[in-house]
This record gives sequence, C-alpha cells and structure tokens, in this order.
Amino acid sequence: MLKRKKPSDPNRLRPICLALQGGGSHGAFQWGVLDRLLEDGRLEIKAVTAASAGAMNGAALISGMAANGRDGAREALDKLWREMNQSGGRNVFGDRGVWNAMTNPGWLKETPFWRSFKAMAMSSSPYEFNPFNLNPLKRVLDASIDFEAVRASPIRFFVSATAVKHGRARIFKSDEMSDEVLMASACLPHLFQAVTIDGEPYWDGGYLANPALWPLFYDDTPDDILLLPLNPFERDDTPKAPGEIMDRMNEIAFNAPLTAELRAVAFVQELIEEGQLTETARGRYRHMLLHAVSADGHLDDLSLGSKFNTEWTFLLDLKARGREAADHWLENCLPAVGERSSMDMKRFLSLHA
Repeated sequence: MLKRKKPSDPNRLRPICLALQGGGSHGAFQWGVLDRLLEDGRLEIKAVTAASAGAMNGAALISGMAANGRDGAREALDKLWREMNQSGGRNVFGDRGVWNAMTNPGWLKETPFWRSFKAMAMSSSPYEFNPFNLNPLKRVLDASIDFEAVRASPIRFFVSATAVKHGRARIFKSDEMSDEVLMASACLPHLFQAVTIDGEPYWDGGYLANPALWPLFYDDTPDDILLLPLNPFERDDTPKAPGEIMDRMNEIAFNAPLTAELRAVAFVQELIEEGQLTETARGRYRHMLLHAVSADGHLDDLSLGSKFNTEWTFLLDLKARGREAADHWLENCLPAVGERSSMDMKRFLSLHA
C-alpha cells in the first residue's frame, strides 16, 4: 500500500469522484445519498461517471452546483425527482401509495394471470406500441437540467450508453451532454425505441458499463472513487418464485460490468502494492482508492417492478433510505478518503474471503 500523508485537518474538503449506477426509480435512493453528502459538505466532487438514472442524478447535481453550489445541487436533485413524479410532489394519478399496496400485493405478481400479462407485454415492441416514439423523460430532463451549465462545468462528467449496432459501450463526455445523451443512457429497449446519436442507435448504458470506471483512470481526476450502486450485490436467500428469479437475474446482469471493472482494478492495485510493475508500467497506472455506499441492506426488499414506481411516497421513502445509508458511511468511512480504500475489495470479489 502506498503511504499517504495524514491530514492535519479532518474537516478539510476531500476531492472525490462519484460513480453512479443506474436503476430506474431506485435512483431516488441515490438522491438521498447525494443530498446527505452535499448537506455534510466535506466532499469536493471533481468528477462523475454514471449510467441511466445515475446519469440523470449526475446531470442534476452538476447543473445545480453551477447555479448555487451545494445548495443548488440539492435543489436541482429535488426538482429532478419531482418532475419524475410528474411535478408538484404527486404523480399523474395522485399519491396513491396506500391504494397501490392494497391492489398490488406481493402475491399478485406470482399468479398465472400476472405472469401471462408480463409475458404478453415483453413480447410487444416499442416500435409497435409507441410508434410516435414518445419519451416522457425528455420533458423531465428539459424541465430540471441546464445542459449548457453541465457542458461548461469544471466537474468532469462521463455518461455511458450501449451502441446497439457495434455492441460496445460509448462514453459521452461533458461537452457532449444533452437530453438525447441521457435518454440514450436510460433507454431500456423493451420500453423505448433506441435513441440515435450521430447515426448510431443506443440502448441503456448499464448493459456494458454500469457505470464506467475506466474514464477516471486516464483523466486528471482524484484518486478516490465513491461508488453509489443501486442493485444489491448479495442476497440471503435463493430465489425460487418466477418473479424472484427474474429480479435476481436482472440484478446480476446489471452488476456484471461493474464487478468486472472492480476485479481489474483490484488486480492492478495488487501489482502496484507488490512492486511487480516495471518503471514504465508504474507511470501508466494509478493507485485508486475505492469507497462505496452500498444498496445491500437498504434496497433488498424491493422488486424489479418497483424500479418503475414514481409515486411520491415511494420516492421519499427511497430518499430517506439513502440519507440513512450516507449517514453510516460518513461516520465510518469518510476519514479514509484520501488515505486508503474503505472498500474491502478482496472480500467483495471473493466468495471465500
């Protein structure tokens, strides 16, 4: 491990990069984490890499920061999620959280009727049921994010999307940011038509980079990366019901790109610490410090279907969960920023730790 000078002031600003995973409306959990970190004020956000809902949070944060610092970022995030909820703190059908709980209980999604309905829905194409290519996210983004401010911000911003024809991840940078880029990064192909940019159709960035870490390795950004995942990595029980199996498959698939990158990071870090790199190679690689506010233990009780729930009571509940998770991280892990990784990579990546 490389030695670092111990800071004399524990309350100093600590430069950091944010890595924001996608996850639909579960992004409101990330909203809560960011809201608490901004309120605390001891982190200096220098770069953001993100996908899907995480990219929307990142854009709102950067847009608001340009307008009025940390307070502006908190206001912009609040505005984004109110717009997600169809504005005014209520969704278009009203705040019907209690009614929804009574009419859509957990047992319903395991009935044959419900499974048949889902299978029929998945067999339809957005080019068939949405021929005019209406995307409600465009209104949300245009109402809540100043893209000119995002493009001009000194905070580096990297957003991933999946190039459909070429099967590769594309990373859009700050000066390329637009509502089209964010819609591309959040484009689930069974719900929306592919978003075409410069002649290439794009789908959700989470398929190949959720989020991409590698842009942070090669740019002039802080060594510390704070991960804000939205998909639980661990589950206590083996899923057995069809809905539970599908939910877990979805979590594993969308965590896979991030897990692969973390494994590569851990391998390089080990080579650096053991002095196994040549002088030339050492100049090419950086010793990154990793931290995480995990979704594990906070979002475990939520199903895949809840990622499409934008009711205000649900979003506020997710925000509260995020603030609670951030409180725990600030108390236990903040002192490590700039000094060491607070994320145990070997334990995280190994079943036999």
